[in-house]
Amino acid sequence: MTFTTTEDKSNLKNNKTNLSDKDFYWVDYAEPHKARRRKILQDHPEVRTLYGSDPLAFLSCLIIVFGQLFCTFYVTNYVHNWMIFLLIAYIFGGTFNHAATLGMHECSHNSIFGSIKYDRWVGMFVNLPLVFPSSVTFRKYHLEHHNYQGVDVIDADIPSNGEGFIFRKDSPLRKLIWVALQPLFYGLRPLLTYPKSITFWEVVNIIVQITFDLIIFNFFGFKGLLYLLSSTLLGLSLHPLAGHFIAEHYISKKGQETYSYYGPLNLVSFNVGYHNEHHDFMNIPGSRLPLLRKMAPEHYNNLHHYDSWLKVVLWYIFSTSASPFARIKRTKDTHDKGMELLRQQGSD
Repeated sequence: MTFTTTEDKSNLKNNKTNLSDKDFYWVDYAEPHKARRRKILQDHPEVRTLYGSDPLAFLSCLIIVFGQLFCTFYVTNYVHNWMIFLLIAYIFGGTFNHAATLGMHECSHNSIFGSIKYDRWVGMFVNLPLVFPSSVTFRKYHLEHHNYQGVDVIDADIPSNGEGFIFRKDSPLRKLIWVALQPLFYGLRPLLTYPKSITFWEVVNIIVQITFDLIIFNFFGFKGLLYLLSSTLLGLSLHPLAGHFIAEHYISKKGQETYSYYGPLNLVSFNVGYHNEHHDFMNIPGSRLPLLRKMAPEHYNNLHHYDSWLKVVLWYIFSTSASPFARIKRTKDTHDKGMELLRQQGSD
């Protein structure tokens, strides 16, 4: 078997040429990001100046949490029409709470204070409006998504076989339901397909979150808690920001595994749209990822990318080539051999 560490359409010639309702795209090459990282560092060693953290991102976390607290106060005391309640929960609450999950994402990479200790606490802080404790658990699984991208079982970002069989590519209605249920799938999938023992810090996260929820209930009652819950469910489902769930790794161009988005919603999502850049350099905070693209344009401008997350969601729902199976998968043996080949070629 020949291994390569770049995205090459020719590597798919012995695999499926069309997506089916029965399986994923199985490939026999390693994920592309570590190889591209090495090439970029060879061509542009100045990229190393972007490494580090961005404490100013903590201000964004403060705005998210206190902005959502203000909205909770407002809807509890001044909104008595349930349609307006849900509209505020969708537009403002959904945006705040989805941004909160991406603040947790920054913390999972220690991109705010550059410290596991401090970023873990910031992650639990920005987790507060979401109602459910998830920051510490997210970090545990998300780092494996980076280190074992596309690897069967280990990469819990990939849908289960059951999702693929039920939410078929030829059923827009079923795919619409799947998109609407993203909070459920992202929250429960890792626990069901790749269970791990609960850690001390996950227990701390649970205690902190329950304490906050009880405080919200005490001051704002059930209505306040319902507003935060609605914001989470709406913001992570049929919401423009939630388009990044699909845009990042679902195949829209054969042979390409990761996709970036360069539209305006990056302004409220910690630049998570710069997803090829992020996977190439996890140690560059989101605020500097646009600079990475500017420093190495020849490595990114030729890759397929998006300018609208909403269009990605509509493509996914109505395209007969898109389904939960529209993901590249590899065995752990394929991953390990690819990484060994990179090590033989030398370190970054």
